[in-house]
Amino acid sequence: MNSPYETIIVERAGPVATLRLNRPDKRNSIGGPMMVELHAALSDLSADESVRVLVLRGEGADFCPGADVKHYGGKDAAPARPGWAGTKTFDVTVMLHEMPAVTIAAISGACAGAGLGWACACDLRMASETARFNTAFLDVGVAGDMGGPWTLPRILGAAKARELYFLPGKFNADEALRIGLVSRVSAAKDFETDLQALTDRLARAAPLALSAMKANFLAAERMEFADYIRLESERHMRLFQSDDTTEAFKAFVEKRAPAFHGR
Repeated sequence: MNSPYETIIVERAGPVATLRLNRPDKRNSIGGPMMVELHAALSDLSADESVRVLVLRGEGADFCPGADVKHYGGKDAAPARPGWAGTKTFDVTVMLHEMPAVTIAAISGACAGAGLGWACACDLRMASETARFNTAFLDVGVAGDMGGPWTLPRILGAAKARELYFLPGKFNADEALRIGLVSRVSAAKDFETDLQALTDRLARAAPLALSAMKANFLAAERMEFADYIRLESERHMRLFQSDDTTEAFKAFVEKRAPAFHGR
């Protein structure tokens, strides 16, 4: 089957979907068509209940360095405008953060600007030792897009997030791990194996519990604590009555791998 997309690739392996940014000749930099295609693909994947894990990554050596600055900064190019990709497509960041599946940014090479914003919108970030990070926005005279001032303070704390934005500069994977931007760093030769191990672990998890856990984190971002506790408790008690939870307890006692069926 031919892919309906030109700038991204969507792959499926059971409950795991992989979404690849596919402009390797441009280091996977962002243009309007990529935004439109990402919005369409994420809309479909968000609505597919069989997708429990989504991996966002780049094709080739780089994750995404942000907007295609050479295109928009070329002598013959018109400046980018606020609606250059259609305002709805900027919801890509929200979709990555709020979709029911657990989202993982698998980062190698350049990860900057809007690309960093997308990575920060994901639930988890893992990096190859080749990864290089930068907010970069102020260097090209813009305040930024893709949600960094919302996501980064929640990941790193307010002071560090402001530092990275007001004083842009490149930093490597080890520094990203030190400050807590990524949760793990792999040697380049081990990156694919480690990524597979991570997705396999999540794919084996109890599907009802995994989706409820993701929903809990999203609810906690917008609710008062007491209201959240009531919601969490209701979900917890419903899960307690599910076949999967009964199976998980039984498997734990019997020291075997559980067999989940999503009910």
